[in-house]
Amino acid sequence: MQRRTRLGLTVAALLALGPQGSAAPSWPAHFLSAFRWAGDDPRLGGLSGIELSPDGSRFLALSDRGAITEGLLLRDAKGRITAAVAPDLSLLKAEGEAPLNPGRADSEGIAWADDGTIYISFEGVARVLVYHATDGSARNLPRPREFRGLQRNSALEALAIDASGRLFTLPERSGAGGRAFPVFVYDGDWSQPFSLPRDGAFLPVGADFGPDGRFYLLERSFLGLGGFATRIRAFMPGEDGFGPAEIVLETAPGTHDNLEGLAVWQDTMGNIRLTMISDDNFAFYLRNEIVEYVLPVDAKRGQD
Repeated sequence: MQRRTRLGLTVAALLALGPQGSAAPSWPAHFLSAFRWAGDDPRLGGLSGIELSPDGSRFLALSDRGAITEGLLLRDAKGRITAAVAPDLSLLKAEGEAPLNPGRADSEGIAWADDGTIYISFEGVARVLVYHATDGSARNLPRPREFRGLQRNSALEALAIDASGRLFTLPERSGAGGRAFPVFVYDGDWSQPFSLPRDGAFLPVGADFGPDGRFYLLERSFLGLGGFATRIRAFMPGEDGFGPAEIVLETAPGTHDNLEGLAVWQDTMGNIRLTMISDDNFAFYLRNEIVEYVLPVDAKRGQD
């Protein structure tokens, strides 16, 4: 999400002048690495979404200015990211060959189906587009009436696809502090079968289904001079929606920058990896980072 208020920029600049917080392990997930992604590509910034292949080697990265790239993550012997090898980000196309209109290009959520289909959600004009290649033309999914009532610039931030191919999306803001976040599901048509409860000041910014079948929700809280705090809640799907949440990660304020995208996968040791990407708002005092935590396979699970 783009944050453009003078207060927000001033606070972020002050934070950048001081040391970043320590990425201390959080139970049950623990910190593995943070890779700073830099380069000469003028579109490399505002990174709001990430998806990984099942083995964590290939990735899609999405900018909130309607641009995307596909590449490889290189890792050392301990599985830590050492490089991101990818072409420059290219602009997403509309239904034809022209790029998306800049006023409709605020892409936020991304889901990568097993057959290679790419789904992208937008937070300004709330909708979901379908792509069969990063350089292909878009197809619009139906846009239900409920999408039109979502807050502009705070709409469809999080997008995920389950093993059966159903899409799940929810807005960053629900419209009131005590109101739950509506969950929209696409399975040939849109429905809003249930909501997820608010818990504190955290707001949803990314989501993914893990190889364990759980729905992982990335949430962010901005605490002024304290910086950004990050939380991931995991939910087990059931017949009537999602079960109770388990908090698998919650960082101290200032530990990382503005983490907005989440990919969940399984490494060769059988552990769940939580891979996140940060949005630098194209500002010199923030950074593009790919941050990874490990959720050990033998960790205590709230749903066991």
